Amino acid sequence: MAIGNGSQDVVLEQQITLYVGTYTRREPHVDGKAAGIYVYTLNAETGQLVYQSTATGVVNPSFLTLSPQGDFLYAVNEVADGEVSGAVSGAVSAFAIDAATGNLTFLNKQPSSGSAPCYVSTDPTGQFVLAANYVTGNVSVLPVLGDGRLALASNTQQHHGHGPDPRQDGPHAHCIMPDGYGRFYLSADLGTDQIMVYTLDRAQGKLIPAAPPVQLIPGSGPRHLCFHPHGRVVYVLAELSSQVFVLAYDPESGDLRHQQTIATLPPECATPNTGAHVQVSPDGKFLYASNRGHDSLAIFAITARTGLLTPVGHEPTQGQTPRHFTMDRHGRFLLVANQDSDTVVVFRRDEVGGGLTAVAPPVPIPTPVCLHLRPKE
Repeated sequence: MAIGNGSQDVVLEQQITLYVGTYTRREPHVDGKAAGIYVYTLNAETGQLVYQSTATGVVNPSFLTLSPQGDFLYAVNEVADGEVSGAVSGAVSAFAIDAATGNLTFLNKQPSSGSAPCYVSTDPTGQFVLAANYVTGNVSVLPVLGDGRLALASNTQQHHGHGPDPRQDGPHAHCIMPDGYGRFYLSADLGTDQIMVYTLDRAQGKLIPAAPPVQLIPGSGPRHLCFHPHGRVVYVLAELSSQVFVLAYDPESGDLRHQQTIATLPPECATPNTGAHVQVSPDGKFLYASNRGHDSLAIFAITARTGLLTPVGHEPTQGQTPRHFTMDRHGRFLLVANQDSDTVVVFRRDEVGGGLTAVAPPVPIPTPVCLHLRPKE
């Protein structure tokens, strides 16, 4: 089918592959009980999810990313101790994606050069995978070989410092991702309340600090960040303070400038809460942030010219501890992973007002953490 989009039509995929990253074993912070990476089919018309397969034999594939061409999937192995790939550390695993079915075939894994990797992304060329190691507070670069397999890490950058909260006993890198131009790479560190800005030397596979770290409010605990589609605003979700920082971004220099701080919780809320994930709708009109404790998605309208946020409301996620969520590339559906109630919920998104309406009862999936969508060919 097609939907109107100004002077042209956008063809909507009838079937989309959903990949669900999970915890597969018990850790100090989670009771993992999943079997691996779950593969589902999302009907792009109805929002219905249908189980397809499971990639087993992979430990704690908690966070996922796809290669730019959508032909490979990379998953962290969120392990803080134990033997993984010959090293006492976490790892990153590579999978080939079957173009027709979306099913996964394991390729290889390499150490992440740190403990408890919790985030993974790819550079826009697909030449490198980048991982953030939470416990050791560092970020690493892993070259991608011609067949999608990973080589040993070519570079690791160690963060330094701590914050006032007991959880901020040292650096805790929680994400790293490229800007929309592939010029700079931003990393949020929960332990130091900082945003690091790097460039990537592709000849050496090395991250190079591009500017001094950007300091946020002490004790806020920045966790995830995202870019506005126009590339000139960055939104940072603070886990510990349940706030979103709005930062003006210069894609030429990588400079960040604070514009706004806004709470993700209602003013009257006294429920203990931590923020988890933040994302802008594909049309750039709304921002969503997940609240673990309040168990909701905060919804904000985005001012087109400035990128500033105005609260719209909160939508309960119909489960406990919404960890991660994602939207299809047309912004019709938003899917959220409720980690502690073992469910994924599909919401239809109101593209005018930003509101969310569940399309079906929650889908049972053990300890879901991360969701990624890929249109089937």
